[in-house]
Amino acid sequence: MFGYIAANKRELKIREYECYRSWYCGLCRALRRRCGIRGRLSLSYDMTFLAMLLSALYEPKLQHYRCCCPVHPVRKQEGRESVYTEYAADMNLLLTYYKCMDDWHDDHNVSRYVYAKLLEHCMEEIRSRYPRQAAAAADRLGDITECEKRGEESIDKVSGLFGEVLGSIFMVREDEWKSELYRMGYFLGKYIYLLDAYEDREADRRKGIYNVLLKHSDEPGFEDDFRKILTMTMAECARSFERLPVIRDAGILRNILYSGVWGRYNSPKHRREQDEQERNRRAG
Repeated sequence: MFGYIAANKRELKIREYECYRSWYCGLCRALRRRCGIRGRLSLSYDMTFLAMLLSALYEPKLQHYRCCCPVHPVRKQEGRESVYTEYAADMNLLLTYYKCMDDWHDDHNVSRYVYAKLLEHCMEEIRSRYPRQAAAAADRLGDITECEKRGEESIDKVSGLFGEVLGSIFMVREDEWKSELYRMGYFLGKYIYLLDAYEDREADRRKGIYNVLLKHSDEPGFEDDFRKILTMTMAECARSFERLPVIRDAGILRNILYSGVWGRYNSPKHRREQDEQERNRRAG
């Protein structure tokens, strides 16, 4: 469930793209401090978005720097961090750990199990530092597992459980913005879960693995109905975002919410449409 909340880079101005990359580099360095090189392997744009959002909302002191990077060894890369980069790094590790364990339980993916074990030494500290978020992740993901076992067919119910996980993570403080942040994370979490299920449904069908969309995807008009669900879900997320007093990096954040999140959906959908057209052409 990673890699969905990224920017549409083609629509960013040069300075916006450089700023976006600097937050990504900052998160990478924070992961290295938290969990070494193994932490860096979990790096995602999803939590880069969270670090940018919380830093823009609460306006903490920022740290700007240029640093060497093994991925880009030719020239130093610009980095940008705040206290919320550290928070995003911890949440990135938390979600990665549970995602790996879920992959292990689903199809006994050994590599994911090994990676989860490599992250375990970081989990105790993260759980003690953020007990509310850790408990929400463990409890709601456990509920999702139970839904899988009994073959739950309600799209809203299952996706809502992951929405509660991300809602708890976005609500970093108990303050005046907690409701909007929770609501924003909740709908973003639902979107991520649904899109992940959408991408995996054919592979899950072949493997005999539970996917809440499998039964519904055989119904007439599924593609149109599913896009409407995704659109309404992101509309609610964006509505909460617009109620937050965010000024700094607002253009980048809007790019992600209004355009970037659709990148992964449009790509596999486009490929399937092309494959279907080719099959129809050959059959004709």
